[in-house]
Amino acid sequence: MKNTILMSVMLAFAISVILGPVVIPFLRRLKVGQTVRDEGPQSHLKKNGTPTMGGILILISVVITSVFFVKDYPKIVPVLFSTLGFGLIGFLDDYIKVVLKRSLGLRVWQKFLLQILVAGVFAFYLLNYTDVSLEMKVPFMEGQYLDFGWMNIPILFFVVIGTVNGTNFTDGLDGLASSVTVLVATFFSVVAIGMESGIEPVTCAVVGALLGFLLFNVYPASVFMGDTGSLALGGFVAAAAYMMQMPLFIVIVGFIYMVEVLSDIIQVSYFKKTGGKRIFKMAPIHHHFELCGWSETRVVAVFSIVTALLCLVALMGVW
Repeated sequence: MKNTILMSVMLAFAISVILGPVVIPFLRRLKVGQTVRDEGPQSHLKKNGTPTMGGILILISVVITSVFFVKDYPKIVPVLFSTLGFGLIGFLDDYIKVVLKRSLGLRVWQKFLLQILVAGVFAFYLLNYTDVSLEMKVPFMEGQYLDFGWMNIPILFFVVIGTVNGTNFTDGLDGLASSVTVLVATFFSVVAIGMESGIEPVTCAVVGALLGFLLFNVYPASVFMGDTGSLALGGFVAAAAYMMQMPLFIVIVGFIYMVEVLSDIIQVSYFKKTGGKRIFKMAPIHHHFELCGWSETRVVAVFSIVTALLCLVALMGVW
């Protein structure tokens, strides 16, 4: 067990670190640079042209590492599928935006339809090829589970797609999504190891891959993960939670994801209802704090600290 944990973390970390200096210049040569909106914080304008689609590093590291363990740990298959499936949707979106130069990428309905498809395959596999129940463990209530009967399936779609898009909204500052998610992945790794759930190789691989990716993604970032990375990480978080019957814990450990996406929904809804008024200076909310005078590094640090504390709270609610 200890060797498995150490090997999966270190292998994924090593792959990410080794591939970084190869993949990043390659992305730069392809001119897959980030385009920054003029209406955003002025400090972001210098990011124009920074290579995106760096999530490829995360995906390659996690997939290669998982291959070594899939025979002995078959339960990592649905987690790996969800991570890779949503990552490929993000890759397609990034490719259309930065390579084909269609600024909007996939149309909203196209992206949503593909997300439903991946979530549906994940749900089908979970129900037919694993012994994992859709009952949800209740935090801080040992041995208590919620079962919504036939509603478990619609709830799964809502949780998975909501988590994926929440993670996507969090990816807006150098190292923000990476820093928050490496803490969430560490939480799920600790729980997976303690429960002997059988998914610990893939959760540990995500930890290692993100630690390696952060070397290139912290401020000032030399590469952005793009939708390729953010959607993949959302798929990972949702799938890992479901494999351990812990989707309710996403509300705690993924609080930042939830706040990010809700801030955008609230902003847009209020803007339309009031004919142009805003609640936040800019949404998602990390940009609001920037426009209030916070530096990027301060926002990332505070959001990461909040996530770390909430992961500790969630850990107390597991057992």
